Amino acid sequence: MARNTRNPRDQRGGGRRRDNASREESEIQEKLVHINRVAKVVKGGRRFGFSALVIVGDGKGRVGHGSGKAREVPEAIRKATESAKRSLQRVPLREGRTLHHDVDGRFGAGRVVLRSAPAGTGIIAGGPMRAVFEMLGVSDVVAKSIGTSNPHNMIKATFAALTHCASPRQIASKRGKKVGDIVGRRGVGEEAREAIDG
Repeated sequence: MARNTRNPRDQRGGGRRRDNASREESEIQEKLVHINRVAKVVKGGRRFGFSALVIVGDGKGRVGHGSGKAREVPEAIRKATESAKRSLQRVPLREGRTLHHDVDGRFGAGRVVLRSAPAGTGIIAGGPMRAVFEMLGVSDVVAKSIGTSNPHNMIKATFAALTHCASPRQIASKRGKKVGDIVGRRGVGEEAREAIDG
């Protein structure tokens, strides 16, 4: 009698799912934004601890942030990275390089303004916000932080702004219209202006 030597996990497709998950994990990059050292005064002296702020992303429209605390820096970074991977969110991008529209966000005392930009502009943004756009895969954006320079509040305000980003396809599906009705023809304004000037 012939025995079935195949792994039942392979028959169910579990091995394939695990391969896809490991491939996604390998695509995700991480960037350390900020490390803070805190001291607790105890009977024998000071006890130091560290908190880390990490941004992760795949460079294709997915990004997340997380923070972690520990007695040692590597452990704090590991905790922050795990937290960031759990909070990954997808942001729609125009042509895979910039935002679809201008948007602003607030968190606490932090306020940020994000503006879409033409090709070749580059990332014009401060340190913590630059890390978010690099991990997100945005190559052209203009961003300004108004208010606090606390990296935690700046990043949370940036993510608050990114959650309000929507693509024309999403807006069209909500309104029950076609994408062409929402966007219109790009470049019509420039043609009319040239005709007037000419």
